[in-house]
Amino acid sequence: MSITYKKRMQRKKEYIDSRIDEANIDKGIIVLLTGNGKGKSSSAMGMICRALGYDMRVALVRFLKGDQQTGEDLFIENHPNIVSAHMESGFTWDTQDKELDKQKATQTWLEAKKFLANEEISVVVLDEITYMINYKYLDESEILLALSNRPKDQHVIITGRAASQALIDVSDTVSEVEDIKHAFRANIRAQKGIDL
Repeated sequence: MSITYKKRMQRKKEYIDSRIDEANIDKGIIVLLTGNGKGKSSSAMGMICRALGYDMRVALVRFLKGDQQTGEDLFIENHPNIVSAHMESGFTWDTQDKELDKQKATQTWLEAKKFLANEEISVVVLDEITYMINYKYLDESEILLALSNRPKDQHVIITGRAASQALIDVSDTVSEVEDIKHAFRANIRAQKGIDL
């Protein structure tokens, strides 16, 4: 190992250690996962697993997924620390009924609001809620109000494409997942354990 490399790594460690020391605030954060790439909901599910590892209580609210069951759903099904609400109508292009979709979105949002007001829930996942805002099925100002009034230590994970500037502004961590290449475009169907 060269002396130059060792000195560079020592400086890096000192910098990282100093940044860790400066990060001294504990509070619930909002994580926004947006963009056209694959993996936003999967990332949220990974954070659910992290929370469950610490015996935290989690609420999973799914917009748009409907009856489509994933491996994650099978894995966490009946877990005692998870409560959930799922929009029953599924994808809007399946129903082709705007009024039904708005009604189902509103019903699901009412459940989400209860979770966002519950101090016993440590993590709330609002999966694909950006579509509900963009399609005007839900009032964004009401969502932003519920986010700002949630218990101070509650974390929220928001997923979905085309997140609004208001959601970006209210979030503490924002990641954009870029779509570079996807197997589906090569006519490869969704695979269990990877896509489902």
